[in-house]
Amino acid sequence: MDSSKLVLYISMSLDGFIATNDDDLSWLSIAEKEGEDYGYSDFNETIDTYIVGRKTYDVILNLTGGKLPQASAKDCYVLTRTPKESENGVTFFSGDIPSFINDLKSKKGKNIYCDGGGEVVQLLMKDSLIDEYIISVMPIILGDGKPLFKGGINKIDIELQSSKSFESGVVQLHYSKR
Repeated sequence: MDSSKLVLYISMSLDGFIATNDDDLSWLSIAEKEGEDYGYSDFNETIDTYIVGRKTYDVILNLTGGKLPQASAKDCYVLTRTPKESENGVTFFSGDIPSFINDLKSKKGKNIYCDGGGEVVQLLMKDSLIDEYIISVMPIILGDGKPLFKGGINKIDIELQSSKSFESGVVQLHYSKR
């Protein structure tokens, strides 16, 4: 692989939210089905680096009892405005994000997984750093919450790579940057 791609792999409600206003993610369980991981295992084989925003990192720690599951097998970075020492296999980054992402992309290895949240997605989209978007649209309308796409960016031309619907009602969309 010549250079790595930054891939946003995330779930959202039909109306575009990734969490409720109080960071509740329990609605994601509506799609849980024995033996179905919506391609996550296959996707996980294509990545060796994991990036997440600090707020999303805090939510994950709260849900998992204080550990970032990806930290045991991947290079993990938390994008934050506040400098912090590395901990538990996680590096906190507060510098120039475009330079940092382009440096990660230039290294030999697998792809880079971005898991959100909305502020990080917006920052990455502002500089057109996301190469692929894999979005699982959940069969629920939340009505309000934390949006995946916050706006305030320039137009980005993308093209559909695939779409897949599942028995649970989930529709997974895979786009790449033109």
